[in-house]
Amino acid sequence: MGLNQMFKRNFNSQSYRGRPNRSGGRGGFRGSRGGGRDQKIDISRFVKKAVITEQVEHFVPEHQFTDFALDERLKKNILDRGYTLPTPIQDRTISHILRGADLVGVANTGTGKTGAFLIPLINKVLLNRREEVLIVVPTRELAIQIDSELKAFTHQLKIFSVCCVGGAPIGKQIRELRYQSNFIIGTPGRIKDLIERRMINLSLFNTIVLDEADRMLDMGFINDMRFMMSKMPAKRHTLFFSATVSLDIEKLIKDFLKEPVRISVKTQDTSKNVDQDIVKIQRGSLKIDVLQNLLHLPEFKKVLIFGRTKHGVEKLSAMLIERGIKAESIHGDKRHAKRQSALQLFKKDHVQVLVATDVAARGLDIDGISHVINYDIPATYDDYVHRIGRTGRGDKKGKALTFVE
Repeated sequence: MGLNQMFKRNFNSQSYRGRPNRSGGRGGFRGSRGGGRDQKIDISRFVKKAVITEQVEHFVPEHQFTDFALDERLKKNILDRGYTLPTPIQDRTISHILRGADLVGVANTGTGKTGAFLIPLINKVLLNRREEVLIVVPTRELAIQIDSELKAFTHQLKIFSVCCVGGAPIGKQIRELRYQSNFIIGTPGRIKDLIERRMINLSLFNTIVLDEADRMLDMGFINDMRFMMSKMPAKRHTLFFSATVSLDIEKLIKDFLKEPVRISVKTQDTSKNVDQDIVKIQRGSLKIDVLQNLLHLPEFKKVLIFGRTKHGVEKLSAMLIERGIKAESIHGDKRHAKRQSALQLFKKDHVQVLVATDVAARGLDIDGISHVINYDIPATYDDYVHRIGRTGRGDKKGKALTFVE
């Protein structure tokens, strides 16, 4: 079966109402923000052609990295990584962070937010070696990724960090915390645990970054976030990054930040570089057969597939392997070391497919993902946006397909 035969677009502007599931509900797609979780989303939102822009519409930054008031050693590391021009969020935030302003940054996923706060904060540490920075993120994968990026930017600068995430041995993290580190990067639950064990003293930290704050709120970390903020000095430097700004997020901004600069470079929900479509599963067809046919097409080189449940993800990965497709999986029940191994195999193109729950939807920056496939429809439109944001990153094109039964 060819790819075009699998696409059906006769929506008639109707919302998708899926078949009843085992719990008696329906596999329909419901929105989260701006209308409540019971609002059904028009299925046509899964279809959007990638936008081909003219050269004159491309973003022209006001700065080059060499223009910023940064330590020359840090500038060299940035340039050695091949970065000359900042992304929009970097272009508009770095100067404010360098002067010590509290900041709210709103930007789409994959827009360079990590560099936007790491670069000026590394400079801050170079100016004062006693400076300590806490970076809080929703998932262990994002924490590990930020820690890796920090190490690249601080090459030979003798700036050290500890990555404190759940699912990894806490003993090793405790040992590392006994040494002087300027950056602690981690997830709320593990950081709180280490604070309660008196291994982290937040009264010594004058700077905090809350990255993907909307996701932390969705995941139920609000009390942990408030706990951490209460342990920090009242006079502090707070950076707050979020892809969306709801009423709850606005309340956190009011409670946590003082006269923040607000920078928004979020232009649309989904990347203009991602070609979005649906795959209609015909009556009598099996989803796994349709998926297998797609994965045998030459353009499906590096594919991230999202499933709803941990069990479903593990089962789908096993079925693909049985059918001769090189696949790995990541989900919450998988041990930390196994998850990292699976990610590395996917990053290095040793496997074609990575099957994941929404734990992978935020923050992961895996180069060259050709396709994102929503094998199971996500719970909310925000989840959809973040899932498909794993492809079409930077100036690259990507494709996102959603299976509809």
